[in-house]
Amino acid sequence: TSCTVSQIQPTQTLAGGSMSQPGLLQPSSIQQAQTQQQQLSQQQDFDPVHRFKMLIPQLKESVQNVMKIASLNLAHNTTIDNGTKSSDSSVQRFDKSLEEFYALCDQLELCLRLAYECLSQSIDSAKHSPNLVPTATKPDTVQTESMSYAQYLCMIKSQISCAKDIHNALLECSKKIAGKGQPPGMM
Repeated sequence: TSCTVSQIQPTQTLAGGSMSQPGLLQPSSIQQAQTQQQQLSQQQDFDPVHRFKMLIPQLKESVQNVMKIASLNLAHNTTIDNGTKSSDSSVQRFDKSLEEFYALCDQLELCLRLAYECLSQSIDSAKHSPNLVPTATKPDTVQTESMSYAQYLCMIKSQISCAKDIHNALLECSKKIAGKGQPPGMM
Protein backbone atom coordinates (compact mmCIF):
# COMPACT_ATOMS: atom_id res chain seq x y z
CA THR A 1 0.00 0.00 0.00
CA SER A 2 1.30 3.43 -0.86
CA CYS A 3 0.96 6.35 1.49
CA THR A 4 0.42 9.79 0.03
CA VAL A 5 1.39 13.06 1.64
CA SER A 6 -2.24 13.88 2.37
CA GLN A 7 -2.54 10.73 4.48
CA ILE A 8 0.46 11.60 6.67
CA GLN A 9 -0.63 13.65 9.67
CA PRO A 10 1.96 13.36 12.45
CA THR A 11 2.80 16.04 14.96
CA GLN A 12 5.76 17.93 13.49
CA THR A 13 8.61 19.38 15.55
CA LEU A 14 9.86 22.65 14.13
CA ALA A 15 13.53 23.66 14.03
CA GLY A 16 13.07 25.89 17.07
CA GLY A 17 11.80 22.98 19.12
CA SER A 18 8.13 24.03 19.17
CA MET A 19 5.41 21.61 18.23
CA SER A 20 3.01 22.28 15.37
CA GLN A 21 -0.62 21.31 15.46
CA PRO A 22 -1.40 17.67 14.70
CA GLY A 23 -2.81 17.14 11.24
CA LEU A 24 -1.12 20.18 9.73
CA LEU A 25 2.02 19.64 7.70
CA GLN A 26 4.45 22.46 7.18
CA PRO A 27 5.11 23.40 3.51
CA SER A 28 8.77 22.36 3.78
CA SER A 29 7.83 18.96 5.18
CA ILE A 30 5.31 18.45 2.36
CA GLN A 31 8.03 19.23 -0.17
CA GLN A 32 10.45 16.88 1.59
CA ALA A 33 7.86 14.08 1.62
CA GLN A 34 7.11 14.64 -2.08
CA THR A 35 10.82 14.67 -2.92
CA GLN A 36 11.39 11.45 -0.99
CA GLN A 37 8.41 9.84 -2.71
CA GLN A 38 9.72 10.90 -6.14
CA GLN A 39 13.20 9.58 -5.36
CA LEU A 40 11.74 6.28 -4.20
CA SER A 41 9.67 5.92 -7.36
CA GLN A 42 12.69 6.81 -9.52
CA GLN A 43 14.82 4.19 -7.74
CA GLN A 44 12.08 1.64 -8.23
CA ASP A 45 11.83 2.53 -11.94
CA PHE A 46 15.50 1.67 -12.38
CA ASP A 47 15.36 -1.49 -10.27
CA PRO A 48 14.86 -4.38 -12.70
CA VAL A 49 13.56 -6.73 -10.02
CA HIS A 50 10.91 -4.23 -8.90
CA ARG A 51 9.95 -3.57 -12.52
CA PHE A 52 9.67 -7.34 -13.08
CA LYS A 53 7.36 -7.66 -10.09
CA MET A 54 5.25 -4.78 -11.41
CA LEU A 55 4.93 -6.41 -14.85
CA ILE A 56 3.79 -9.84 -13.60
CA PRO A 57 0.16 -8.79 -12.88
CA GLN A 58 0.02 -7.14 -16.32
CA LEU A 59 1.30 -10.37 -17.87
CA LYS A 60 -1.37 -12.41 -16.06
CA GLU A 61 -4.04 -10.03 -17.28
CA SER A 62 -2.64 -10.20 -20.81
CA VAL A 63 -2.70 -14.02 -20.80
CA GLN A 64 -6.30 -13.97 -19.62
CA ASN A 65 -7.16 -11.49 -22.36
CA VAL A 66 -5.45 -13.63 -25.03
CA MET A 67 -7.33 -16.73 -23.86
CA LYS A 68 -10.66 -14.90 -23.73
CA ILE A 69 -10.25 -13.46 -27.23
CA ALA A 70 -9.07 -16.82 -28.56
CA SER A 71 -12.11 -18.59 -27.12
CA LEU A 72 -14.49 -15.90 -28.48
CA ASN A 73 -12.88 -16.11 -31.92
CA LEU A 74 -13.01 -19.91 -31.86
CA ALA A 75 -16.70 -19.87 -30.89
CA HIS A 76 -17.41 -17.26 -33.58
CA ASN A 77 -15.58 -19.26 -36.25
CA THR A 78 -17.35 -22.44 -35.16
CA THR A 79 -20.75 -20.84 -35.59
CA ILE A 80 -19.73 -19.58 -39.02
CA ASP A 81 -18.44 -23.07 -40.01
CA ASN A 82 -21.69 -24.66 -38.88
CA GLY A 83 -23.61 -22.18 -40.98
CA THR A 84 -25.65 -20.82 -38.11
CA LYS A 85 -24.21 -17.34 -38.28
CA SER A 86 -22.86 -15.03 -40.95
CA SER A 87 -19.40 -13.49 -40.83
CA ASP A 88 -20.76 -9.94 -40.70
CA SER A 89 -20.33 -9.51 -36.93
CA SER A 90 -17.07 -8.07 -35.68
CA VAL A 91 -14.78 -9.91 -33.30
CA GLN A 92 -11.74 -8.75 -31.39
CA ARG A 93 -8.43 -9.22 -33.13
CA PHE A 94 -6.41 -12.07 -31.68
CA ASP A 95 -3.14 -10.85 -33.19
CA LYS A 96 -3.30 -7.53 -31.30
CA SER A 97 -3.78 -9.22 -27.93
CA LEU A 98 -1.04 -11.74 -28.74
CA GLU A 99 1.27 -8.89 -29.73
CA GLU A 100 0.59 -7.18 -26.39
CA PHE A 101 1.40 -10.42 -24.58
CA TYR A 102 4.67 -10.84 -26.48
CA ALA A 103 5.61 -7.20 -25.78
CA LEU A 104 5.18 -7.81 -22.04
CA CYS A 105 7.23 -11.01 -22.31
CA ASP A 106 10.01 -9.04 -24.03
CA GLN A 107 9.95 -6.43 -21.25
CA LEU A 108 10.16 -9.18 -18.63
CA GLU A 109 13.07 -10.77 -20.45
CA LEU A 110 14.91 -7.44 -20.54
CA CYS A 111 14.28 -6.95 -16.82
CA LEU A 112 15.68 -10.39 -16.05
CA ARG A 113 18.74 -9.84 -18.24
CA LEU A 114 19.38 -6.46 -16.61
CA ALA A 115 18.97 -7.96 -13.13
CA TYR A 116 21.43 -10.72 -14.06
CA GLU A 117 23.95 -8.16 -15.36
CA CYS A 118 23.58 -6.10 -12.17
CA LEU A 119 24.14 -9.20 -10.06
CA SER A 120 27.19 -10.22 -12.10
CA GLN A 121 28.62 -6.72 -11.80
CA SER A 122 28.00 -6.71 -8.06
CA ILE A 123 29.71 -10.09 -7.66
CA ASP A 124 32.70 -8.92 -9.72
CA SER A 125 32.88 -5.73 -7.69
CA ALA A 126 32.84 -7.66 -4.43
CA LYS A 127 35.51 -10.02 -5.75
CA HIS A 128 37.90 -7.31 -6.92
CA SER A 129 37.24 -4.80 -4.15
CA PRO A 130 35.89 -6.81 -1.23
CA ASN A 131 36.70 -4.36 1.54
CA LEU A 132 34.76 -1.22 2.24
CA VAL A 133 36.33 2.20 2.42
CA PRO A 134 34.94 4.30 5.28
CA THR A 135 33.54 7.63 4.17
CA ALA A 136 33.74 10.90 6.03
CA THR A 137 29.94 11.15 6.08
CA LYS A 138 29.54 7.80 7.83
CA PRO A 139 32.50 7.30 10.16
CA ASP A 140 30.45 5.06 12.44
CA THR A 141 30.28 2.39 9.73
CA VAL A 142 34.00 1.61 9.98
CA GLN A 143 34.35 -2.12 10.23
CA THR A 144 37.34 -4.24 11.04
CA GLU A 145 37.60 -5.52 7.46
CA SER A 146 37.43 -2.06 5.89
CA MET A 147 40.58 -0.58 4.36
CA SER A 148 42.05 2.84 4.80
CA TYR A 149 41.84 5.41 2.04
CA ALA A 150 45.57 5.05 1.35
CA GLN A 151 45.16 1.29 0.91
CA TYR A 152 42.21 1.94 -1.37
CA LEU A 153 44.26 4.36 -3.50
CA CYS A 154 47.06 1.80 -3.75
CA MET A 155 44.61 -0.87 -4.89
CA ILE A 156 43.06 1.47 -7.48
CA LYS A 157 46.51 2.44 -8.81
CA SER A 158 47.40 -1.22 -9.23
CA GLN A 159 44.12 -1.86 -11.05
CA ILE A 160 44.78 1.10 -13.37
CA SER A 161 48.30 -0.16 -14.02
CA CYS A 162 46.95 -3.61 -14.85
CA ALA A 163 44.34 -2.10 -17.20
CA LYS A 164 47.08 -0.07 -18.96
CA ASP A 165 49.20 -3.21 -19.37
CA ILE A 166 46.27 -5.06 -20.93
CA HIS A 167 45.55 -2.08 -23.20
CA ASN A 168 49.18 -1.93 -24.36
CA ALA A 169 49.27 -5.69 -24.98
CA LEU A 170 46.11 -5.44 -27.08
CA LEU A 171 47.58 -2.52 -29.05
CA GLU A 172 50.76 -4.46 -29.76
CA CYS A 173 48.77 -7.48 -30.83
CA SER A 174 46.56 -5.42 -33.15
CA LYS A 175 49.66 -3.77 -34.69
CA LYS A 176 51.20 -7.19 -35.32
CA ILE A 177 48.00 -8.44 -36.92
CA ALA A 178 47.69 -5.28 -39.03
CA GLY A 179 51.36 -5.58 -40.02
CA LYS A 180 50.90 -9.15 -41.29
CA GLY A 181 48.01 -8.08 -43.52
CA GLN A 182 50.07 -5.42 -45.36
CA PRO A 183 52.28 -6.17 -48.37
CA PRO A 184 55.99 -6.59 -47.47
CA GLY A 185 57.10 -3.33 -49.17
CA MET A 186 54.72 -1.13 -47.12
CA MET A 187 56.46 -1.47 -43.75
